[in-house]
Amino acid sequence: QVQLVESGGGLVQAGGSLTLSCAASGRTFTAYTMGWFRQAAGKERELVAGITSSGGRTYYADSVKGRFTISRDNAKNTVNLQMNSLKSEDTADYYCAASRRNWYVPQAAFEYTDWGQGTQVTVAL
Repeated sequence: QVQLVESGGGLVQAGGSLTLSCAASGRTFTAYTMGWFRQAAGKERELVAGITSSGGRTYYADSVKGRFTISRDNAKNTVNLQMNSLKSEDTADYYCAASRRNWYVPQAAFEYTDWGQGTQVTVAL
């Protein structure tokens, strides 16, 4: 099991930027693919971006391609999500999650065994 703690959420104007960070502790961080999910009010949780354990493969939802960048630092046990050109539709609770399927980026939430508590992102018009 790995413990995850997110930070960096907040209120931002449309067109602005935020960086979310997730700090991991516990089991070997490099054993996990890491994902950032989000859940808006009344909607299902969706994978926004993911990165394999080595950082060699990434995944982005179509809605964020070209605007969001996921990165990880295995020496520091952290994974970040840089979010640029934010839109009102990016408003959601964002969750960091870890999957033991570390050779690819699973898109289904059930493939992720460990979750952070979430951080809220609000994009104002």
